[in-house]
Amino acid sequence: MLLTAFLLLIASQLPIVAAGMAKAGTFRSRDNRYDNNEPRLWLERQTDPRRRRANAAQANSFEALPFLFAAALFALYLQAPPGLVNGLLIAWLVLRAVYLWCYLNDRATLRSSVWALALLVNVALLFAPFYG
Repeated sequence: MLLTAFLLLIASQLPIVAAGMAKAGTFRSRDNRYDNNEPRLWLERQTDPRRRRANAAQANSFEALPFLFAAALFALYLQAPPGLVNGLLIAWLVLRAVYLWCYLNDRATLRSSVWALALLVNVALLFAPFYG
């Protein structure tokens, strides 16, 4: 169960990693310094497509978390094998890390495929208590 908790903690940090990538390198910038007083307005003004994609990845990562956490808690509540739950969580984390890489590097088709695979892993996690 400790491993499960760590995996869920890592999942919860993926949006923050994406947010950091959107803001990276701007805290010391003179002409495009990150504005913590108006973070959304600052992000809207960005012309760098990589920053905009990182921000979109952040939003999508936050959107993916409720289903993941609900599926994991449901699986654990119905006593799915912890090894299976952890394996599916690891698979989801790997896929979502690849998804983030795809988003940042403008690999839209691959990104969509990886997103779909991560969704299928999430569905598998939801039904994990009913296997075997």
